Amino acid sequence: MNNQAFFSLLILATVALNTSAQTFLKLGSGQNPLNLYLLGGVCLYGLSTLFYILVLSKFNLSVAYPVVIGLTIVATTIAGATILKEKIAISQWIGLGLLLSGISAIALGKSP
Repeated sequence: MNNQAFFSLLILATVALNTSAQTFLKLGSGQNPLNLYLLGGVCLYGLSTLFYILVLSKFNLSVAYPVVIGLTIVATTIAGATILKEKIAISQWIGLGLLLSGISAIALGKSP
């Protein structure tokens, strides 16, 4: 596996961990403050931070941050719709499409 593919997978892993952390925190909210969902969410956030530091070692902050955060917004919205059964308005889906086009412009315009 080449270096570019490795760091692309690292970005996707960071996004997946961050999205999972968000989902766990939502599942644990409104319950006893010491529940497994909240503990799991905090642990996943910590792990995603370690992965993000590795991403920062390869990519400029001006590329890494918008790509990771933008993809996390997209993935978290999809997780909310599928896992948490939240209703997502058509305007939100359009916004996600626009967000993806912006992420693509940032990621493709500035390769490491």
